Amino acid sequence: MERVLGIGGYFLRAADPDGLSAWYRECLGLDVDAHGLWQPDAGPTVFAAFGADTDYFGSRSQQTMLNFRVRDLDAMLAQLRSLGADVDAEVQDMAGVGRFGWVTDPAGNRIELWQPA
Repeated sequence: MERVLGIGGYFLRAADPDGLSAWYRECLGLDVDAHGLWQPDAGPTVFAAFGADTDYFGSRSQQTMLNFRVRDLDAMLAQLRSLGADVDAEVQDMAGVGRFGWVTDPAGNRIELWQPA
């Protein structure tokens, strides 16, 4: 059986694609080239389906949520706040899994940040 090898891309609709790309670069340090190619560090990736009625993604109109692994969640959240990003006040700890925080990008997409245990 053939199987997928990994995430090949994640694509977002945006009224201002250049501005949204700049936000990801400046606020999250997402280092992409002119074609959007990014070489992330190796590590775990979670693929999970949620119920259609979940509030976990924020707005019910948001069908997917991007999750980024981070080295230091507290430092990343502080950086985002200092840049004026819309950071959720809540941080969750999940024993054996890690810590989670959330930010909403300028296009209204809720993003999860995960510091693995």
